[in-house]
Amino acid sequence: MQVREIMTAHPACCTPESSLTETVRLMIDHDCGEIPVVQNLEDCMPLGVITDRDIVCRTIGKGLNPLEMNVADCMSYPLVSVKEDTSLDECYKVLEENQIRRMPIVDARGSCVGIVSLADIARNASRADSGEVLQEVSAPTTSASNIGSSPSAY
Repeated sequence: MQVREIMTAHPACCTPESSLTETVRLMIDHDCGEIPVVQNLEDCMPLGVITDRDIVCRTIGKGLNPLEMNVADCMSYPLVSVKEDTSLDECYKVLEENQIRRMPIVDARGSCVGIVSLADIARNASRADSGEVLQEVSAPTTSASNIGSSPSAY
């Protein structure tokens, strides 16, 4: 099975210049916790991601006002992604190695065409695969100092 078969297609995207307010609105409207950050909304070439946790930890956690900030101020990069024709086993491996819960999916040109989350895996993969990926992604890191670092480990 390939990642395109379980990914959420056509995810909401934002740009580095997008305000945090409008980005959080996208998260609310699309019921998600991560938005791919793209160069522009026409070609959707991803640069990184922004998560709800990125916003909280990199703004409020540092005593900054998120209402005065944009996505570039707290996004995670470099991008961790796989192509849409990647096998699920390889996708699991990338999620586990990077301890991430969601990952943008790109096409042959490199444009963002989807996103895979642990929820997508849980809904579409075997219980054994779902449990193994969740366990590996959730393993404690050696340090809590990754808050505010890139890429997003959230």
